[in-house]
Formats: sequence, structure tokens, C-alpha cells
Amino acid sequence: MSTETPAEHESLPLKVFTEKAYLDYSMYVVLDRALPHIGDGLKPVQRRIVYAMSELGLSAGAKYKKSARTVGDVIGKFHPHGDSACYEAMVLMAQPFVYRHPVVDGQGNWGSADDPKSFAAMRYTESRLAPYAGALLAEVGMGTVDWQPNFDGTLKEPKILPARVPNVLLNGTQGIAVGMATDIPPHNLREVVKAAIHLLKTPNARLETILGYVPAPDFPTGCEIISPPDDLRSVYETGNGQVRVRAVIEREDGALVVTALPHQTSGSKVLEQIANQMRAKKLPMVEDLRDESDHENPTRLVIVPRSNRVDLDQLTAHLCATTDLEKGIRVNLNVIGLDGRPRVRGLVDLLNEWLDFRRQTVTRRLQHRLQQVMDRLHILDGLLIAYLNIDEVIRIIRTEDDPKAVMMAQFKISEIQADAILNLRLRHLMKLEEMKIRGEQAELEAERKTLEDTLGSDDKLTALITDELKADAEKYGDDRRSPLVEREVAQALSETDLVPAEPITVVLSKLGWIRAAKGHNVDAESLNYKAGDSFLAAVPGKTNQTLILLDSTGRGYQLPAHKLPSARGQGEPLSGRVNPPAGASFVGLSLGDPAQRILVGSAAGYGFVTQLSELESRNKAGKAVLTVPKSSAVLPMAPVGGSDGGLVCVVSAEGRLLAFPLSELPELSRGKGNKLIALKGEDRIVAWCAIDAEQSLKLVSGARHIVLKPADLHDAYVGKRASRGTFLPRGFRSVIVAEPA
Repeated sequence: MSTETPAEHESLPLKVFTEKAYLDYSMYVVLDRALPHIGDGLKPVQRRIVYAMSELGLSAGAKYKKSARTVGDVIGKFHPHGDSACYEAMVLMAQPFVYRHPVVDGQGNWGSADDPKSFAAMRYTESRLAPYAGALLAEVGMGTVDWQPNFDGTLKEPKILPARVPNVLLNGTQGIAVGMATDIPPHNLREVVKAAIHLLKTPNARLETILGYVPAPDFPTGCEIISPPDDLRSVYETGNGQVRVRAVIEREDGALVVTALPHQTSGSKVLEQIANQMRAKKLPMVEDLRDESDHENPTRLVIVPRSNRVDLDQLTAHLCATTDLEKGIRVNLNVIGLDGRPRVRGLVDLLNEWLDFRRQTVTRRLQHRLQQVMDRLHILDGLLIAYLNIDEVIRIIRTEDDPKAVMMAQFKISEIQADAILNLRLRHLMKLEEMKIRGEQAELEAERKTLEDTLGSDDKLTALITDELKADAEKYGDDRRSPLVEREVAQALSETDLVPAEPITVVLSKLGWIRAAKGHNVDAESLNYKAGDSFLAAVPGKTNQTLILLDSTGRGYQLPAHKLPSARGQGEPLSGRVNPPAGASFVGLSLGDPAQRILVGSAAGYGFVTQLSELESRNKAGKAVLTVPKSSAVLPMAPVGGSDGGLVCVVSAEGRLLAFPLSELPELSRGKGNKLIALKGEDRIVAWCAIDAEQSLKLVSGARHIVLKPADLHDAYVGKRASRGTFLPRGFRSVIVAEPA
């Protein structure tokens, strides 16, 4: 039975407790896990790995040591979390395709750019610090670091490493906290140092000036940066945005060769994306893919086009738009500042704040060294007194019970000086030692004066920081790897552009069945049709064109020609592909360029000129184009030649023919149209077409046909639009077809 009293319990409303618990967790994730500090650019786990390796003596010149040993020290002494997560953080710092300046030097399998997660287990790999880690650790023991107890209070660890360079920008980082994230791309050390030096001299420098030194990120894989300068300026001004990058694609013997991939892009994934398009027959212009990457060429992906007629510029743009060969890399310069708070900063603010950190660090280092010099000078003063009074000092030590107190009183020295004298070895009681002391005093006095002068002058402190930055840039820096190239964002080819242009003939039956036969020499009427069905219309074209259909209500539809069923069978009903109004039937079709002009009209004697593109509609229900008078029918579409001097030829059921200038008919996008021919009673249009001015007209009536030459047309049948027209010869008044001869 419990003996606790109610007073020993704390009661909180659940709402208050959960809010506080989640807030505490959120602050921990933000400050102690996910976001880097502006000073050293490291997250806590990264900082602890680097510090633990330095404590193990794993400098750049040391022998490699098992990674498991390092991870054990990190999680046992400083970072009480999972070993696999700790090792993965260590791996990232060793991968040269992730970090612009790797901090860890690994031996063994540390993953590849193709598969970064393919690294070996930590019991197999060995590691030590890379030379660049010296820029983070060199000043740890120089009084520059604030120390804090580790998780169990038995050891001390540095709060922030005294980075000599702005590592927060150089290697970049990614992290997801609670309610915020960070995405910092890597940059070039030499460029960032030049910008920092300029800001040291001109703290109020404008962003445009700084962008002259740091124009863009610099990725370790060497991909192209294609973002326009205005976009990059916006990113660095706000600390937020996106940088577009593209693979480096060269041409060799008619093939495309990828030699550099975007940051954190897998070559095998890119090849898989291209292969999937090839399998889906969405990339007919590519014949073969090869991965020729090796030690000499870490990235070499070969894309072989089907023929030398393939437009390589278009193919490159399409591949970049549909695969990871081009991508946008998010930028979010969110870091923990010197005030301990996370905030998104622009480039100038971030560099200025880091320079404040560097100025504080160098000041602390100089003050620490000055104190060491002063302490040593103080001891040397005491030792010099002892050498000048060596016999008395020896007597006091041999005869007095408390020689320290006697010496302090007699020679007026401090306790520290007395201890130094008492700790002297006999062999140092030589005349030569006095000369050494005076020489060391002179050197330390000169150093003290230099340190005091530097600490007392902002200009000298700035000059020192500048010189150190230049030295580190020379030691660790290299040339830019990612070139800035002005390119438009890649656009994928349309579906029709990807289809090979093969000749076909599209055949439509009276009951609305559609099919496509290969070639143009097709006898469509002799094809096999379903019982009760027969030929209605056929049109030649190419597979990369769009088929336009017109129904009996005046609605237009579109279908991709390359997706039509083969003419080996009887085709498929159009009702499965489009959704016309109830009772509607299809009256005509056309296949050609979207800019192709056609005649659209009704048997009631009205029509207009339009373009095929005006009938296109991605809606299965089509698009209303022609207004059909009541009790009238829609005429089949008639193509119009390129010349405006042509004629429109209209034949009525009474056997009248009227030819009038095409220029008298308006070009509309939709509507009823203008009157074509004057009709009386039950008369209607039975056939029509458009011909060029010097073209003959062929009329078919049953089994007979007649050809009217241009002179005959002009003499007997050309008139004004909307007139009655002239009777055809008696044997040709039942015209079925009118077409250019």
C-alpha cells in the first residue's frame, strides 16, 4: 500500500502538461539536433564526432582507426543516441560527393554517388580527420571555447568549435526540426573568404557587391547552375528560394554523354527514368543507354539516339525536363545565431554575423595568449631574482623551516614566483640559465606589446583576421566546380513530338467505327466492315498529327492519331473514346497541321472558314463549333488551300453549282457562319469544296464524273456569295462528291 501523501504529487491540467512537454521537445530538436550553429556550421552530433576524433588523436596525419571505436567514444562520452544514426552522420562528413570540403577522411567503403547509402558497416571501415578539420579544431585549446558538461556530467565538451572559416556556408547542411527546416547548399571556400574580407573592410556593403564574389553555390559534383542572376539574387537576399541545376551533358560521336550530375542525384536512377520512358514507348528517338562510369570517369552516362536526324538539343531538353538531369535545389538559410535563436538570414547578414563570431573568437584567443605571456613574464621575474641572489636563496632553502614564506618576505615575490623557484632543478642553476631567462623575457615582452597593440586597435585586429582568412583559403580552397550557365528551364516535348511521323490513313465508318491503316495508298472502301456498317470517310496524314472529328451537332473532338486502333481489324467505336450528345453521329474527320484552314458549314446554306486548332478539345464531350439550324445537317469538313485567291464551290440538291471567291467568306472560331448560296423550299447543300484559282473541279454523280476546268467555272458558275448559282448539265444534277481535280 502506498504511503505517499497528496502533497508529494504535482497536479497539472493535461492541456498544460502536453503543451509544455511538446514545446520542450521542439526546442530540443531545434537547438540540439536539427539546425547548425552559425559559428562552426555544425549540428551537435557532427560537433561531437569531430571533437571526439580529435580527443582520440585522429588528426589528418595519424593512422586510421576503426570507425566503430570513434562511434563508441562519441555515444559513450558525448552523444547518448543510436550508433547507426551517429555513424551515418559521420559517413556524410566523409563523402566527397556530399560535402564540398569533407571533414572526415575515410578508408574502406564509404558509399558512392550512385548509392550514398551503400557504405559498409562501421566495424569494417576506418577513419581519421581530414586536413580541413584543422580549420575547425586548431584553436580549441587557446581559450576560445565555452565548455559545458556532457550528458552525465563527467566530462566537458565544447559548446561551439572555433571555426577559422565560415563552414556554415562551405559544406552546407540539411535538417528538419519542429516547425522549421534548414537547407544550406555548399559554397566555394575562396569565393566566400573574398566576400568575408570585403565585409570586414566594408560592413555595410551591398548585396550586389557580395554577389560579385559569391555568385552562386558550388556543388561538389560539378553540375551546371542555370538559375538566372535575378533568381540567385532573390535567394541570397531573403535566404529562401530555389537554385536550378543541370547535369553537364556533352556530345561525342553523335551521342549524349553525361559527365556530371546534379547534387545528390543518382546516375542509376536517371538511367532507370530514361529506360522507363523507352519501355513505355515515350522516347522513340533513343536507341541505347550505357553506364560507362569507372574510377577515371566517376560519372559517364551515354545516351545513344536512334539516328543522326534526331535533334539533340530537343532530346537534351526533354530528358532534363522528365528526369533528374535537371532539378531545383531548395535553399533555406536557417541557422542558430549568436543569440541562440534560429532565424533565416540573407547572405550579407549571415556573413556579417559569422564575422562577429570570428572577431570574438580571435579576441578571446589573443587575450588568452596575452594572459599566458603575462603569467610567464611574472615567473621569469621571480626566477631572475633567484639567480641574482642564488647564494641567499640556497641558504634559505637549507636553513629555514618555511622557505617559501621567507623568500616571499625577503625578496618581495609572489607565491607563484616562490613556487617556481622552489621547483627549480639543480642543473638549471647555471650562469647560462640567466642569459636564457633574459632572452625569453625579451621575446615575451615583444609578443606582449604586439598582442596589446592588436587588441587595442580594430584595424590591426581586422588585418589579422584578414591574413588568417587568406592563409586558410590558400591552404584548403580550390577552384569553382559548378559553372554558371545561362539556360532556359528545360521543357518536355509534347506527346505528338515524341511520336515518329509515319504515314497513315484514318478510316471512319457510318456507324462511328475508327481505325488507322499504314500508308496512304489504302482502298478504304474495300476494307472489311461490320454487318450493317459501311465506309463514310477517310483522310491521309501522319502518326504525329492530331485527328479532328466533327459530329452532326456541330461539335469538334480531337484524338491522337498514333493511339488509333490498327486497320487489321474492324477498329473501335468512337463512343469509347469521346462522349458526343445522345443521337449524334460523326459526319467528317480531318488530319493535318493545327493551323490548316478548313470549311465548316451546314446543309442549310451557311458556313465559315476556321482552323483545325479551333476544333481541338481535350474534353471528351467535345467543343461546340458550328451552330446548326433546326432540321439541317452538318456538312463534312473541306480543306482550304494556302491561297486566298481560291474559290468555294457549293452544289445544291436541285443541281445548282455556285463558285464564289474564298475571300468573301469570313474566318471565325465558332458560330453559324455566313450564307453560302440562296436556297428555296426544300433545297439544301449536298456537296462542297475549296479549290485554288487555277485548279479544276471534279464532280461525281453515280458512276459518272465530270471535270470543270478553270475557264469553264469562270464562264458559267462563278458568282457572288449567297446567289442562286447555275444549273449543272442534266446528267450531273445528282452530285455525290465535289472535290479539287
